[in-house]
Amino acid sequence: MLNLFIKRNGMVVRESIQSIEAIDASSDVLWIDLLHPSAQEIAYISKTYLLDIPTKEEREEIEESARYWEDSESVTINTYFLTRPNEENILHNETITFLLTHNILFTVRYSEFKVFDEIQQRVLASPKNFEDGFDLISKIFELRVEKDADMLESIAKQTRLLRRAVVFDKKLGDDILENLSILQEMHLSLRDSLFDKRLAITALLRTNKADLEVKKDLGIVLKDINSLVEFTNVNMNILDNIQTLFSSQINIEQNKTIKIFTVVTVAMMPPTLISTIYGMNFKYMPELEWTYSYPIVLGVMIISTVLPILYFKKKKWL
Repeated sequence: MLNLFIKRNGMVVRESIQSIEAIDASSDVLWIDLLHPSAQEIAYISKTYLLDIPTKEEREEIEESARYWEDSESVTINTYFLTRPNEENILHNETITFLLTHNILFTVRYSEFKVFDEIQQRVLASPKNFEDGFDLISKIFELRVEKDADMLESIAKQTRLLRRAVVFDKKLGDDILENLSILQEMHLSLRDSLFDKRLAITALLRTNKADLEVKKDLGIVLKDINSLVEFTNVNMNILDNIQTLFSSQINIEQNKTIKIFTVVTVAMMPPTLISTIYGMNFKYMPELEWTYSYPIVLGVMIISTVLPILYFKKKKWL
């Protein structure tokens, strides 16, 4: 589906186009948003506006160094936007394509994003704030980075709760390890997305096609991204610390178990030795003729068991 935003009498109107035959190429277009575009729609837009629009498969294979390119007529940006499929805890980076030519913005995407819905509402509500495609893309990046900041704050809160569970509540188990792995993966995805947008904005700041006001806005967004990257790195260090603490807790619990087995083994050695001696089949053993030899041996075995236990308790092994 294609959403066209057209300037008319100082206003901006939106037209949802279901068929490419309904597109009026002579209109004063501000933005064409291609959501789940068909091959025919991409071919028509490419031919009409002389653009080279990559397919969905081609976008995913674009090298990092070629995610931004510019010629005399157009600017093309392929950058990551975070999405959460099916409201799961796993984040996924979806590639969004931005093309700017003759002050028109073209966006190609294959997923729904609230950012685009909000930007569309802003364009319709305040058309004077969006003179060309560069105004649009700067606001899209600004709003997307705000969403990333909210997402990072939420993930950071989960990280603090996990650290508290490991350090203070002494919780162990597979659920802690699973949550730790999920948070690490979420931070990595978020950092990749921020890195990618930082590269795109840095390249946009070097172009001579954008005006000074747009570059000023993009410069502020770039500073926000740098702050978020630093915050992300801090959280990832905290997660590494949690992993170390988790491993230490497991080692401590294992040491406690081994210590108990050691105490039991040492405590049982003397009575085992005594029972072994008196289990020998020697013909002459004086103690066998004693009247109270049996209870005496039992008493010695009990005492030899209790004494090591008392000793280990005194040494605070138990």
